[in-house]
Amino acid sequence: MDLLGSGIFKGMAVTLKNFAMTYFDRGRKERLPTVQYPEAGDTVTLFTRNFPFLIYDGEEEVDGMRCVACQICERECPPACIYIVKEKDENGKFVKRPKVFDIDVSVCMGCQICVEVCPFDAIVMDSEFEYSKEDRFGDLLFNRDELLKSNDYYHKIHPEEAQARDANLAAKKAADEAKKKAREEKAAAAAAAKAAAEKEASEKKDSPEASEPVAEEPKAEPAAPSENHAKAESEAKEKPAAEETPVEEPAAATDETEDAKEESSGGSEGKETSEEPEETAGSGEDDEKKAEEGEGVS
Repeated sequence: MDLLGSGIFKGMAVTLKNFAMTYFDRGRKERLPTVQYPEAGDTVTLFTRNFPFLIYDGEEEVDGMRCVACQICERECPPACIYIVKEKDENGKFVKRPKVFDIDVSVCMGCQICVEVCPFDAIVMDSEFEYSKEDRFGDLLFNRDELLKSNDYYHKIHPEEAQARDANLAAKKAADEAKKKAREEKAAAAAAAKAAAEKEASEKKDSPEASEPVAEEPKAEPAAPSENHAKAESEAKEKPAAEETPVEEPAAATDETEDAKEESSGGSEGKETSEEPEETAGSGEDDEKKAEEGEGVS
């Protein structure tokens, strides 16, 4: 179990040892002693990281830029020291490179987040630190042309890191080419199959068997019902209805029959009244005849 405060003593011992060894020639390179800058010495190492710059491949700076102006680094930058404007062609279409790429070094804090989020390995950290300027704001705002540096320069300051990034880019490029080749082969196979199908169709069309038109049997259409047939059907439908339902006389005819009945009844009543005296007279004569016959019998 370590004693309380033992770590502090161990750290102080290491510091004291390095301080003492810097006074001897054999320990200067190993102990990284203080350098009298800028008169002598160079403090830049392979692990030095200060401010970002843009990489280009080949001889042409603008055409060989890896940056495609995706603006991911601009959005992810914590102090917001990166400013990007996309470039457009004559037709107003976006070109995959930045027209403006500015970095305010006076604000940049060297966090390397822009390097980590870049999907194209287009921005990396530089080991340059001598950026002393008279104008703090104007001279420390680096534009695209000032930030562009070749891939050879990157291999010079960080060789291992540059080789790893180049290998990564080569693998991505090979994968993209394989995908492109597979798409082209698929498209070629589809085109060949389409051409074969068209050729087969044309051959069938040009063959004598196919040239002779095949008589198609006419489809049986429902015969239109004749007028007599339709008339008979309508009469057959109307007949049961007429049998079931009583024939109703028109209202005018019924009125006329009722009037005629009333007139006939009135005439008969007149006759009966006129014939009543005759009937009474006849009945008197019959009574006299019966009386005479009775007397004769007695």
